[in-house]
Amino acid sequence: MLKHLSISNYALIDSLSISFDDGFSVITGETGAGKSILLGALGFVLGERTDTSIMLDETKKCLVEATFAIDNDRFKTFFDENDLDLDEEVILRRELSPTKKSRAFINDTPVTVQQLKELGNQLVDIHSQHDSLLLTNADFQLEIIDNAADNNALLTEYQSVFHKFVTLRNELKSLREMAQKNVAENDFLTFQLDELVKADLQDGEYEEVGQRLELLENAEEVKTLLAQSLNTLSESEYSILNQLNDLKSNVDHLKKYIPQAEQYLERIDSAKIELKDIAHDLDNLQDSTQFDADSLNEIQERFDLIQRLMMKHHVSDYAELLAIREDLRHKVGAFANIDEEIAKKEQEVKSCEKELTKLADNLSDKRKKIKVSFEKSVTEIIRQLKMPHGVFEIEISESPDFSVSGKDKARFMFSANKGIAPDDMSRVASGGELSRLMLAIKAVAAENSYIPTLIFDEIDTGVSGEVASKLGDIMQQMGESLQIVSITHLPQIASKAKNHFFVYKDENAQKTRSCIRQLSHNERVTEIAKMLSNDKITPEAIKAAEVILDASH
Repeated sequence: MLKHLSISNYALIDSLSISFDDGFSVITGETGAGKSILLGALGFVLGERTDTSIMLDETKKCLVEATFAIDNDRFKTFFDENDLDLDEEVILRRELSPTKKSRAFINDTPVTVQQLKELGNQLVDIHSQHDSLLLTNADFQLEIIDNAADNNALLTEYQSVFHKFVTLRNELKSLREMAQKNVAENDFLTFQLDELVKADLQDGEYEEVGQRLELLENAEEVKTLLAQSLNTLSESEYSILNQLNDLKSNVDHLKKYIPQAEQYLERIDSAKIELKDIAHDLDNLQDSTQFDADSLNEIQERFDLIQRLMMKHHVSDYAELLAIREDLRHKVGAFANIDEEIAKKEQEVKSCEKELTKLADNLSDKRKKIKVSFEKSVTEIIRQLKMPHGVFEIEISESPDFSVSGKDKARFMFSANKGIAPDDMSRVASGGELSRLMLAIKAVAAENSYIPTLIFDEIDTGVSGEVASKLGDIMQQMGESLQIVSITHLPQIASKAKNHFFVYKDENAQKTRSCIRQLSHNERVTEIAKMLSNDKITPEAIKAAEVILDASH
């Protein structure tokens, strides 16, 4: 349950801190005092989307923090899956910086807003008067039935198998489409593959062939350069090696006069050895380099073949051409084994469908088992809410196809009048009736709800008198098993609460601020008296407030 909520720099709230208790609590206050702002801040910390202009002072950080007491066993899976520390209390915190950057935390560990929302949806259910329209939504109706039937674990298992089934079915569809394609396409792929296979392309070959071709195309220049190099180095009368011999002789005579000149002799010998090796290598290179027209034609043809294949397959990189060859091998191979693949995939789909059917049947059985008791309980409550002849029924029909929630379709049926058969709620229920129906359904669903805190935002709009008192009774009863918080403007409901909070505007500051405080018994008497007498506190209103409070507890 929600234990504490602190808000700073949010809309009209400068700084606010409020603690909640278990059971049934109400929040009252003037129109525009900030009750909706309070819920907006709670929605913000629970991960709902928000307007970044919510900051009261745009130079300061907006911060909302909520503390919850939780059932460790129920939330263990979520905390384990998200690698979060689990304790008896969980603190949700969300910040918005002056630069509009949002950050979220669970127990001081940074999380995504989506993770915050996922946990928040399991902690609090906020219901406003506008949400009554959800009652006409078929998915929402089935969700309510599943909550009442305690189908959460079974539905999760079903959905896991359903997603697997959809994936397998799509894979089978793709295989069948592939098999139905024009045979000419496979023939074309086979032709392309054969052409590449016959080309016998080798890794790194394109670069080698290119270099060899360039050498052959420049054969005369290469011959000339080799001959000139050898001549310069060793073969001419004034070659480098002959000149080194002369240099050595001169230095050898020089050492008689300059002893330190002897050290140059060794360096000259080293240079001669290195240059002789180079001359020897150049000579071998000249002998081994053969130039003939046949070699040039052969290399040219090979180079042209590779370039033609690259152009044909629209690639500029040789490695891409090799990759295309492997891809064609895979496609042709897959096509050749398509019938075997289809048969295998059909068996997988059939096996998965069998498992899915069993789970869908189990879901349907549990829904049908809860149906009668759920109808009866909702009908009993709506008859207390000034609909003495009201009837609520659930129609469950089977669809031929699987959906994410099974094969069932649910339809809520309603009749407010004696002798009139129940019809689709979306067609026959008025706005006021939808509000009362929603409360009745929520009250029944709460008995099996996994959400510990339920908040009603002015769900009592459009009702008064005895109906309002009955609404209060129902919320009071729900408070015995859940934490119920109701924002209300009706004294009949406010008087039923265990705790009463009052939202008001503080206009003494330079700017209007929204504030909240928990009322004492005497303050409750005064507040309910104001609600009874349109803000005019009279002795009669005070007496009536005391009576209504005493009667409610």
